[in-house]
Amino acid sequence: CVPPAMSRRVVRQSKFRHVFGQPVKADQMYEDIRVSKVTWDSSFCAVNPKFVAIIVESGGGGAFMVLPLAKTGRVDKNHPLVTGHTAPVLDIDWCPHNDNVIASASEDTTVMVWQIPDYVPVRNITEPVVTLEGHSKRVGIISWHPTARNVLLSAGCDNLVILWNVGTGEMLLALEDMHTDLIYNVGWNRNGSLLVTTCKDKKVRVIDPRKQQVVAEKTKPHDGARPIRAIFMADGKIFTTGFSKMSERQLGLWDLKNFEEPIALQEMDTSNGVLLPFYDPDSSIIYLCGKGDSSIRYFEITNEAPYVHYLNTYSSKEPQRGMGFMPKRGLDVSKCEIARFFKLHERKCEPIVMTVPRKSDLFQDDLYPDTPGPEPALEADEWLSGKDAEPILISLRDGYVPVKNRELKVVKKNILDNKPPPGRRHSHSTSEPDFSRPALEDVLEEIRILKEMVQAQEKRISDLENKLCQFTNGTD
Repeated sequence: CVPPAMSRRVVRQSKFRHVFGQPVKADQMYEDIRVSKVTWDSSFCAVNPKFVAIIVESGGGGAFMVLPLAKTGRVDKNHPLVTGHTAPVLDIDWCPHNDNVIASASEDTTVMVWQIPDYVPVRNITEPVVTLEGHSKRVGIISWHPTARNVLLSAGCDNLVILWNVGTGEMLLALEDMHTDLIYNVGWNRNGSLLVTTCKDKKVRVIDPRKQQVVAEKTKPHDGARPIRAIFMADGKIFTTGFSKMSERQLGLWDLKNFEEPIALQEMDTSNGVLLPFYDPDSSIIYLCGKGDSSIRYFEITNEAPYVHYLNTYSSKEPQRGMGFMPKRGLDVSKCEIARFFKLHERKCEPIVMTVPRKSDLFQDDLYPDTPGPEPALEADEWLSGKDAEPILISLRDGYVPVKNRELKVVKKNILDNKPPPGRRHSHSTSEPDFSRPALEDVLEEIRILKEMVQAQEKRISDLENKLCQFTNGTD
């Protein structure tokens, strides 16, 4: 007989011990997509509560496809693409504060920001809202600031990290002379005050972007020569994936207060695909997806040894070309879904649902603490001036309903901004009378009406084309 204390030690108590993954039914997949074959270690897929975006093969330039989440099944071979880049797209990222805005980074050295309509457009989207030019070599990494509106980070093969104000199209900061070689990945901490980067020079750096200083650095967190990845945990610790000298894949957990020794360092296997970490701060679970693997491994991070606890592995037959990870507000809380992945195959995208088995149909408070919502906590200039703010949280008790398309406004020198919500301060001074205002308002109103007419006509054409397709398919 084992004493109760011993048995408790053997089986660790955790509500996530039985998390399991399931692929959706065949008709819920996205079929007939020519996923990009570019050799680059980004995820090639970005998702939010409205859309799934996938980098695709395209002749003569760079393109990605955007599909409304509900538009599952076979994708029409003439489905419009987003095609503004003149060379392959390497990374895409949805804006966390506007579900209709996505940024793309390309081998053509530019970053472009796009407004995606709620309806399916008839033709390719070729005009970005703004093009950001500042890199001299291809741009492989982009990432939106988690809490400040319109702040976007890009990192290029020129070893340069640039922070942009998308609202004005201007460069806010350029982090030069910090990386001596190719940057592998860049991640924000929870409130966007610090960055963590990994680099081919085998160093992990923690950077204060506004002071343009490296505040902590670790050389060779993993001894192997292959790429390292690093992300911030919600409590400020750093999680890394890399390779040992013997080319075994490893994961590591580090505390910035003592960056010399890892809190945890675990060996996994000898596969050579770079492990992409996807982190859910609400549950403290990290999912590791290797490019070319056919599995997703997941671990719970806690404050008790061994700190990184293996939970389980979701296995399938086919290897993954890339992976999208749904933000928490896009999940189905009525089914106890705690994560959803969008796995890219060669010709399709397959959603995989991670669920905590529960008998009750009631809302599970412990699985869904309040989570970051779509409202930014700061404006770009406030953040630049030194302010920090935690994400503005929302409850998922009644599920999350995506907001209608909010347009990025382009004023004067490309100041793209959403209208401030009611009751928020207006940025322009109200002390002087503005005589140009009525005329400008009239013009803008006229443009808005014309735009709505054009959109309505495009939607009508699209509906008629769909009807025609059904009609011709029916008569085949």
